[in-house]
Amino acid sequence: MSEARDIVSGVNELPLFPLSVVLFPGLPVPLHIFEPRYRQMLEHIQASNSLFALSYFDASTAERDVPEVGSIGCVAKVSDTQTLPDGRSNILVFGVIRYRIESYVDRGDPYLVVRVTYFEDEDEDQQAVEENARAVAETFTRIARAVRKINDERAQLPDIAATEPERLSYMVASAMEIDGEVQQELLEIRSTAERLRRLLEILERAVSGYEERARIHELAKGNGHSGKKIEME
Repeated sequence: MSEARDIVSGVNELPLFPLSVVLFPGLPVPLHIFEPRYRQMLEHIQASNSLFALSYFDASTAERDVPEVGSIGCVAKVSDTQTLPDGRSNILVFGVIRYRIESYVDRGDPYLVVRVTYFEDEDEDQQAVEENARAVAETFTRIARAVRKINDERAQLPDIAATEPERLSYMVASAMEIDGEVQQELLEIRSTAERLRRLLEILERAVSGYEERARIHELAKGNGHSGKKIEME
């Protein structure tokens, strides 16, 4: 049993927090809890296992007023809580494992509760996974270097080349400035190699633009102006 499955072992029902945020396994997300029903949810889970279901949900585009049965999300585990004097809270959660909503459960709580099943990435050819991981790490690092030049940052970039491929895919998907719908699509993929391939396509479309902006920025620093405008796509 994986560490993630061990954390949710025996837990089949979870409070649901629908948000326009995509949470990936193993990665942190800060949240602000202010609605009374979610304050109560936080109180309840802190008295038990500190777990809840976080599903990406955009009410402005959704056909229903709650995430659909069959939709995919990620279990969140509360790791830190800062309670404010007025009862609101700032919390830090970490993604644990992905789930599929099987049904809604009526327990009389003011917040939604769902029955879920969990899943992880499928076993697959490691050579393809590692090749895709190397390409993603290299291209993402090129973009990160360009962004640092644009922002005049001097700190050393962390070396992500040795990052385990599945974790790398989540890290890059979370760090990239892409639409929540695209991040959700990446979350739902059950193949590490496929998720990395999709990420590589996105990175390759973006890298030349970032590097050109960095080049122009360096020119502007050297002579006071570049004489060019940067077109943002």
